[in-house]
Amino acid sequence: MQEIRQEHFYNIGVSYKKADAKTRGKFSLSKENQIDLLQLAKEKGFKGVFVISTCNRTEISGFAEHPYQLIQLLCSFSEGTVEEFATISNVYKNQEAIDQLFRIGTGLESQILGDYEIVGQLRQSFKMAKSLKTTNAYLERLLNSVFQASKKVKNETKLSSGTTSVSYAAVQYIIKNLPDYNSKNILVFGLGKMGKHTCKNLAQYTHNKSVCLINRTEEKATAFVRDHNVIRKSVIENLSEEINNADVLIVSTGAEKPTITKEHIADNKELLILDLSMPENVAKDVTEFNGVSLVNVDELSKITDETLAVRQQEVPLAEAIIETHKAEFNDWLNHRRFTPAIAALKQSLENIKNDEINFQKKKITDFDESQAEILTSRFIQKITTQFVKHLKDEETSVSQSLQVIHKVFQS
Repeated sequence: MQEIRQEHFYNIGVSYKKADAKTRGKFSLSKENQIDLLQLAKEKGFKGVFVISTCNRTEISGFAEHPYQLIQLLCSFSEGTVEEFATISNVYKNQEAIDQLFRIGTGLESQILGDYEIVGQLRQSFKMAKSLKTTNAYLERLLNSVFQASKKVKNETKLSSGTTSVSYAAVQYIIKNLPDYNSKNILVFGLGKMGKHTCKNLAQYTHNKSVCLINRTEEKATAFVRDHNVIRKSVIENLSEEINNADVLIVSTGAEKPTITKEHIADNKELLILDLSMPENVAKDVTEFNGVSLVNVDELSKITDETLAVRQQEVPLAEAIIETHKAEFNDWLNHRRFTPAIAALKQSLENIKNDEINFQKKKITDFDESQAEILTSRFIQKITTQFVKHLKDEETSVSQSLQVIHKVFQS
């Protein structure tokens, strides 16, 4: 019998825990590159894979014979190298990979503990992979379990109590560092999810009426401003002019290269820039101007306040919820994993049973076939039950079990 190829479930990637914003930027993936990566994965025969790329992490989860196959995919569509990845990466296998997704989906791995923006990003990433047909039943079941756990953690614990996220941190930074922040001109450049949250947080936590929004797609900005009358919009052609009128610039664009450079800023300009983008969308050399201060995602995420202290106390409750949902998933997984081996054993025993009953029917006068059927079926059920216990106790692989059955019954 040909040996069955052994694949494992892996989660590989980089996150804020080992990689700074600049390094994470090298491994970040635009939406277009995510699509191209998934399409190549499908062409190469990966049986289940999806990718998530945010300001805090870029990770690929999927099945492979070796994690290097997934690492190659990541490096092919990002600016990072395999050598650099090895020094700052996480590689999780099987149960560790499952655990990682549960922790991400419940906010335990967020740079700001309990930040649930990641849940929406995880949903979108999986939805994209599903539309490109790179998911499978395993991933479908796992992600559903993760989302159920996430919902329960959010509803039954205080892990997300208070408001804390990178966009929230940006507004709090302004409040804490600019005494007269309500009279400052604030320009928000970029209307992705982070930009929207920032505008909403500015409206909620400040009384500033001088907030301007610029987005490359003007229609989106127009629609947003219509629903949030505390801000006005401008156009991309006036970007430099609006920056020169601003005291604070919040950049939340989603480009792969800097969208704000020295050319956009006048010399001797006093300006606080908060870069919420990943990769970073503000060129580092803007700080060569004496009046310019630049703050990135990592600096904004160093918020340690009472909110986070409360959240930290909720971690054990969240982990207990995760364990429950993880156990349910593993029960399903074990049943699914053992099914081929159990089916093969049952079929082999059924063949022996049928052959023997047919033989005895010819040999024995008044042979009671119905009684023989009942007796042998009970034997088969008891044997398969013991076999299931053996598989669970010994954690025997499906491929090994199938090979043993083939050798015993087919040789």
